Amino acid sequence: MSQQYWLMKSEPEAYSIDDLKRDGKTYWDGVRNYQARNFMRDQMKVGDLVLYYHSNAEPSGVAGIAKICRTGYPDFCAWDPKDKHYDPSSNPAKPTWMMVDLEFVEKFPHFVSLQELKANPDLDGMLVLKKGMRLSVQPVEEIHFEGVRRLGRVRHRD
Repeated sequence: MSQQYWLMKSEPEAYSIDDLKRDGKTYWDGVRNYQARNFMRDQMKVGDLVLYYHSNAEPSGVAGIAKICRTGYPDFCAWDPKDKHYDPSSNPAKPTWMMVDLEFVEKFPHFVSLQELKANPDLDGMLVLKKGMRLSVQPVEEIHFEGVRRLGRVRHRD
C-alpha cells in the first residue's frame, strides 16, 4: 500500500506538538469514535504522515507533522478506571478501542490556522474544512497534505 496521509486532532493543553517534539514519540490514546478507531485499526500504516492539528484552541490549526511509528493496537487506557478515557464496556479479551504510536517529524515555522486553511482554494474538499466534521482522526488527500505543508513551512512576517 502506498503512502497515506492523515490529520489527527489534539487539544494543545492536553498534548501539543511541542509535547510530541519533547517526547519524540507517544501513543495516541483516548479515541472514542468508531470511525476514527477503524482508521487507526484498519488503515494506518507505519510511515504514514500526519498533520498534527491543535483543536479547541485560539486559533485552531495545523502545528506540524508526525508519522505513524506503530500500527493499531488495543487502547489499554480504556481498561484503567483511573484514566479519563476509561470505558467499562471495553475489556482486554475483546478490546473495543485502538491506538497507534506517533513520532515527531517537524513543527512548522508558521502555524496554519483553520481560518487560513479555509481561505486557501487549493484545500477545497479537505475533510477538516467540512461543516460538522468533528472526527479527531481523518484521512487527508496527498494534494491537501502537501498544500498544508507548504503553508506551514513559509516563514511569515508579522
